[in-house]
Amino acid sequence: MPFPATDAPVTLDRREGPFGEVVLRSRGDGAEKVYEIIANGCFLMDTSDGRSERLLVDAAYRAIGTGNAAPRVLIGGLGVGFSLAHAAAMPSWRRIAVVEREQAIIDWHHDGPLAAISGRALGDPRCVILHTDLVSHLHSTADRYDALCLDIDNGPDWTVTEDNGALYSPAGLAACAAALEPGGVLAVWSAKPSPEFEEALRNAGFTGVRTEEIHLARGVPDVVHLAVRPA
Repeated sequence: MPFPATDAPVTLDRREGPFGEVVLRSRGDGAEKVYEIIANGCFLMDTSDGRSERLLVDAAYRAIGTGNAAPRVLIGGLGVGFSLAHAAAMPSWRRIAVVEREQAIIDWHHDGPLAAISGRALGDPRCVILHTDLVSHLHSTADRYDALCLDIDNGPDWTVTEDNGALYSPAGLAACAAALEPGGVLAVWSAKPSPEFEEALRNAGFTGVRTEEIHLARGVPDVVHLAVRPA
């Protein structure tokens, strides 16, 4: 969605947290108003489209296959809420957990303008928000999921904070595999393909490694990296 050159962003909230600064701002007005999340000066996502976040969930669900009638999904990163809202609109998910480490983002969904996207999902008894760091959660949780849909960075090669790089390391990918049921699917959103990450997935023991493109209205396609924990 193009904005006029004079349409400067308006800062709605700015918080300093344990992982740096997060900012919620808006552009436009009325039905064309768009909300943006900025972390440590890096643009994360906005509400202008949502196709990419929805297709992340769809790609993971398709990869699970028809043998699992009631799968459980962990979404890494609440963001603007498109992935959560889309998963909650699908009756097939038995449990939908979302890990979000920034309290500010959780607040914007409960009591702020992003509630318009996620409000119905947050009232769904299948859904739970876990206020914790994704990497720490994966290393400590005893829960098991049929799909991990991870969207906490601009991709494995472009992390929001240095600590997030641990997610894509051998130890991080081993933790992802351990949090998956046999045959479970790891889906990782990225702003661009990463052959190096595909190789890292194979080295971590995942099978069926592939990359699906997400074609947007403008710009180069986003991608979803998909991999399966062997049964």
